[in-house]
Amino acid sequence: MSTPQPKNPLHGFTLQQILELLLEQNGGFTGLAKQVKLNCFTNDPSINSSLKFLRKTPWARTEIEQLFIRQRLYQKTDQA
Repeated sequence: MSTPQPKNPLHGFTLQQILELLLEQNGGFTGLAKQVKLNCFTNDPSINSSLKFLRKTPWARTEIEQLFIRQRLYQKTDQA
């Protein structure tokens, strides 16, 4: 059984959901690449290739999760 995590802003979000919300908020891969300097957002970007890279690279995943938290996108989904 999972324990509720009311203070964890990432709780309930998959990496794919986080990436899709960031892409929407920042104007696609070009805008996201300006926020986070990762080659997976500049060189032939796609959701699948980016997810594959982020799942294999903990520091990059942390960068994306922190951007998600800084932009407070988790709050916008609660209000919808």
